[in-house]
Amino acid sequence: MPRLTKIYTRGGDQGETSLGTRQRVPKNHVRVDAYGVVDELNSMIGAAMAQGLSDRLMQSLPNIQNELFNLGSDLAFPEEDKKEFEVPRVEQRHVDSLEELIDELNEVVGPLENFILPGGSSGAAFLQVARTICRRAERAVVTLAQEEDPGELTQAYLNRLSDALFVMGRYENQQRGIDEPLWDSRA
Repeated sequence: MPRLTKIYTRGGDQGETSLGTRQRVPKNHVRVDAYGVVDELNSMIGAAMAQGLSDRLMQSLPNIQNELFNLGSDLAFPEEDKKEFEVPRVEQRHVDSLEELIDELNEVVGPLENFILPGGSSGAAFLQVARTICRRAERAVVTLAQEEDPGELTQAYLNRLSDALFVMGRYENQQRGIDEPLWDSRA
């Protein structure tokens, strides 16, 4: 467990930061961008939870937040250095768990009859914002993958999580008795 004794180090004042290996890279490095967006996603999930979500979602989301820390750790270390360091990683069981959650919640909300607009309850709206941040994180990891290996399951996990967040938003509205805002293609 990391122990932080000092929050500021002044090490980033010149536009660089350290990867998990202590290797210095520019703060706009594709790897830093990828785990930075994952951190933003985790924060938005926390903001969604602060809205007071249904019990079922509040049961699942803390686990997902921890998994996102694993994902961030996975991204903070280049693949060749992960053997030297004991790096928490996203595993197949995390992807499987998201699929099970999607199936469970989708069974409750039923099939989509039309495209929906983000909104409804405040919790659902925050979950939909988290979904869009998750898609951005996924794009950042795809960009990283064009230069170096981002980790075996990082892309699959983010792809599944964005689907889960979408269904969670639908579920939250349903649990609150709020109709889903539907897209009107004639508007």
